[in-house]
Amino acid sequence: MKQLILATHNNHKLQEIRQMLAGEPVEVLGLSDIGWHQEIIENGESFKDNALIKAEAIYKATGRAVLADDSGLTVEALGGAPGVYSSRYMGEETPYEIKNRAIIDLLARVPETKRGAAFVCVVALVRPGKGKRAVRKTAEGRIEGRIAYEPAGCGGFGYDPIFFLPERGCTTAELRPEEKNAISHRGRAIQAILPEILKWVSS
Repeated sequence: MKQLILATHNNHKLQEIRQMLAGEPVEVLGLSDIGWHQEIIENGESFKDNALIKAEAIYKATGRAVLADDSGLTVEALGGAPGVYSSRYMGEETPYEIKNRAIIDLLARVPETKRGAAFVCVVALVRPGKGKRAVRKTAEGRIEGRIAYEPAGCGGFGYDPIFFLPERGCTTAELRPEEKNAISHRGRAIQAILPEILKWVSS
């Protein structure tokens, strides 16, 4: 079993991806597991840029295989915001209960047909290749929904309580973990990058 570093200090994200890769021949380590405490400046203009920035930084420092993701919420009525600034929206230390309420309040007068939203995730895998050349691969996952009128559910994290799935009649915070992982933007991105992870494992 090979060790795969996940470029995050977010325990919720770490647990989700460990669940998604359960049964695969990889051990997923978080940054705390490898003693990494330096800040990585995510100044990319897209989710892909930021995922690669994080993966490259950890790979260059360790020479080990790294998986990084950048993800966020895009809201139609807000011109795609908060987008790549999702985790920094209203400040990184601001609780998501406050962020979620702020978004709901901003959409207070927005009709049902204009409340469209999407969760988007891009994952980047950077791993050792032949010689000293690194192999870089990316994959994207997304899920469409809309902004709820009120938060609901206590599962998931972040913007899950306000991301409503019309076809399921609930928010992603109301789904069981295994249901969410099967359909989420992050779950879809992990499934898309999985062949590349397995190719690395067997190399």
